[in-house]
Amino acid sequence: MHFDIMETTVAKVHAAMLAGDLTCRELVEAYLKRIDAYDQKGPAINSIITVNPKALEEADACDAYLKEHGKLCGPLHGIPVMMKDNFNTKDMQTSAGSIALKGWVPPTDSFVTKKIRESGAIILAKTNLHEFAIWGESISSITGQAVNPYDPTRTPGGSSGGTGASIACNMGIIGLGTDTINSVRSPSSANSLVGIRPTIGLVSRSGIVPYSLTQDTAGPICRTVEDAVRCLDVIAGYDPDDAETAWSVGQQPASYLDSLNVDGMKGKRIGVLESLFGKEEINASTNAVMKEAMKVFTENGAELIPVTDQIDQPWLTSETSVHLDDFKDHLNLYLKDLPPEWPVHSMADILEKGLFHPFSEGNMRDAMKLGVGTPRYLQKMYNKIGVRTHILKIMADLNLDAMIYPHQQQLVCKIGGNQQQRNGVLCSSLGFPSIAVPAGFAPDENAPIGVPVGMEIIGRPWSEPKLIEIAYSFEQHSHFRKPPVSAPDLEEK
Repeated sequence: MHFDIMETTVAKVHAAMLAGDLTCRELVEAYLKRIDAYDQKGPAINSIITVNPKALEEADACDAYLKEHGKLCGPLHGIPVMMKDNFNTKDMQTSAGSIALKGWVPPTDSFVTKKIRESGAIILAKTNLHEFAIWGESISSITGQAVNPYDPTRTPGGSSGGTGASIACNMGIIGLGTDTINSVRSPSSANSLVGIRPTIGLVSRSGIVPYSLTQDTAGPICRTVEDAVRCLDVIAGYDPDDAETAWSVGQQPASYLDSLNVDGMKGKRIGVLESLFGKEEINASTNAVMKEAMKVFTENGAELIPVTDQIDQPWLTSETSVHLDDFKDHLNLYLKDLPPEWPVHSMADILEKGLFHPFSEGNMRDAMKLGVGTPRYLQKMYNKIGVRTHILKIMADLNLDAMIYPHQQQLVCKIGGNQQQRNGVLCSSLGFPSIAVPAGFAPDENAPIGVPVGMEIIGRPWSEPKLIEIAYSFEQHSHFRKPPVSAPDLEEK
């Protein structure tokens, strides 16, 4: 195969396939070789739970279709997808990273899985995640700790850390994650990737193992804005099985690809949310990266506006986010429908039988004491309304198109530690859209090219087209993305 898969894109792959320079089988074989070389060997990033045993068979079907019809079978024809292992797949295990669900093969696909298959894509693997997606270090009781390919002493963020690490290492082209507090944007930030958390209701959650249906959503994790947008086009839309998606009707453009404008930041007024930048010594390296990255805006026609309102990240986490409050009740909705002979049907069963990773136990026991509809829960839901209006009023008063801040005020945490000062809660607790983009690298003794730092670009509900314009323009004028040196091109080794 003469095609270079390193950092390739959907558009490049499709051009090569249509020109007869690349088959889908060759593409899939190349990615399987990379999984073999780097997931459990080499840097051993431990990003994969299950490799699709029928991947080559599905690749052959894509090749046969192109040969017979002379065209691609869909917008993601033959594209290898790395899917977080909490999306139901009717032909592969869906474990949610928990030994309590080891071996569970759902009878039907999730809505997103179905859309991905209909687009012509191949689900190459189900990826590692933090058990039940409940935290940010990407430790599962199925395969253990996922590793950051840029710095082997650090986590890859989470909870979609396996997706992030595998896409960073060029093991697939499209990645899919879920996001309840930070979980698409955290691994994007930690792995020099693009992650989109859509407005709540734009992407269906049906058939995804739930954490908090108040805040859960799904989104792409990719190496480029364009590929993330191609994925969003496929997975967005109304699903009768997720009532929240009714809000999206009439809110979608014909295609989000129409927003890929190289000059998309020109004339935009972008707020810099100063209270979400850390003020301590541990925040200095992240702030230095962000300071340089923000020059890209001013050098290419955008205006940066200081936003001095005090948006308190710890307060948002404790007083507006209902992730742990929802967790028990919403996970139980999924578990109760497991077959009668399955050993667990509730979170209480999981705890009683010890079917969890020790790292997860504290969060699960805390969740057992909480629930929906309590006075404390209702106060948090009321607080959400006030903060939503406050953020919209800031943007209205300053005439802002978007706002920016570092996704994480300090570098992604070391293995064995806990994530600190992540800012993703702002959008996740409010249901607003956000795009994380690579902002550069902070030097560190264990990271040959530095530790990735990600910037969040946030906006009003349903403002994805404008956010994509800004993110794409920023990417095209900066090119901060770099692959990790720990997973080089196998052809050059």
